[in-house]
Amino acid sequence: MSFIIIYITFPNVSESKRICNILLEKRIIACFNYFPIKAASWWTGKIEECDETVAIVKTRKENWKKVVEETKKLHPYKIPCIMKINVESNKEYDSWVKKETR
Repeated sequence: MSFIIIYITFPNVSESKRICNILLEKRIIACFNYFPIKAASWWTGKIEECDETVAIVKTRKENWKKVVEETKKLHPYKIPCIMKINVESNKEYDSWVKKETR
């Protein structure tokens, strides 16, 4: 198991694509998936509901801090959701992620 997936929320599809494409161009991540979600949370003292976009990015374990730093620098949210998830995959996919990232 040499890679992780990172779950990141964004206010919309365009922000998700913009930031994740920068991560791709820098080869910090191998790929990403994005999709719309509905979200609810406590924010400024009350429960807020909104539409968001989630991106799931795949990268090497050692790129975790790079993804966090770069995402926080570019992200429009004051407190972005950036969560690391350890995963296991088939050997071929694991090798591909390793090959496509630095």
